Amino acid sequence: MNRTDRLLAIVLELQARDRITAEDLARSFEISKRTVYRDIKALNESGVPIVSAPGRGYWLMEGYFLPPISFSANETTMLLLGAKLMQQSFDEQYKEAAISAQRKIEAVLRPELKGEVKYLSENIRFFSNRTDEAIQKLLTQLRRAIIEQKIVSFDYTKRFGEDKDKPMRRQTHPHSLFSLNGIWMITAYCRLRKAMRLFRLDRIENLELSDEHFEREKAYVLKENKETLPLKVELLFKKSVARWLKESPSFYIREYEEREDGIYVFLRVRTIDEILSWVLGWGDNVLVLEPKQLKEQILQIAEQHLSAYKTHK
Repeated sequence: MNRTDRLLAIVLELQARDRITAEDLARSFEISKRTVYRDIKALNESGVPIVSAPGRGYWLMEGYFLPPISFSANETTMLLLGAKLMQQSFDEQYKEAAISAQRKIEAVLRPELKGEVKYLSENIRFFSNRTDEAIQKLLTQLRRAIIEQKIVSFDYTKRFGEDKDKPMRRQTHPHSLFSLNGIWMITAYCRLRKAMRLFRLDRIENLELSDEHFEREKAYVLKENKETLPLKVELLFKKSVARWLKESPSFYIREYEEREDGIYVFLRVRTIDEILSWVLGWGDNVLVLEPKQLKEQILQIAEQHLSAYKTHK
């Protein structure tokens, strides 16, 4: 954080609290107490009325406010919850931005809302697995590649298919990042496959950013429209798992249809690899109706399991 941003952040911190000590400011902004003293002096000299007293810390003179932002309690709570979620889920640079945004929002709350918002933000929580350092590094690199439209190369390992467990070098044009059920994905044009593909970041290794640029598709926007996915999948579930099916759905489900013989589920995917693990997890509670290649792959995996158990009796 540069000094200008830090000075503004200190004013926001003072506005959000009745008083704060030099030790607290130093800890919040990871600076020395000596730097805090210099910053407070600079703010006073610029006209910000900061009052101090030995042993009591600093506070703003009554009546001094930065321009207010008008948010309802619900709006503010959602913004603060979103900021906290981003602190857990994204890379270090965006984590710092989320913390800064949280401070600014809290600082300009109307007094009558502070208690309500504080209670709600402390008692409505999102718990998610923290993004590990390797993924954070990839997020930073890929975000830069998307913005600068740079070609990215990496080794990618598939879990299923003919080339499973064999890292393959991919040269890609990265378009978008998203998190799906806690797993970070990138949508990119793959030069090897000559088509748009999804890649899981936790299967990417040895990533390199090229100096070569690519032309992004005009007006590209990441969409959730499953109708555009080319491969149709039809599954038949037992009625006994209806409740659990709705509790653990796949992202790719288009619709459900309950009939006498069970629950028909229709999905659209790019490749069967995207749902293979999910289908396998239902065991004999599901029957694959379409496509043929998914039925064949399920059968192949089942035969491999049977062979393995026969061998290790």
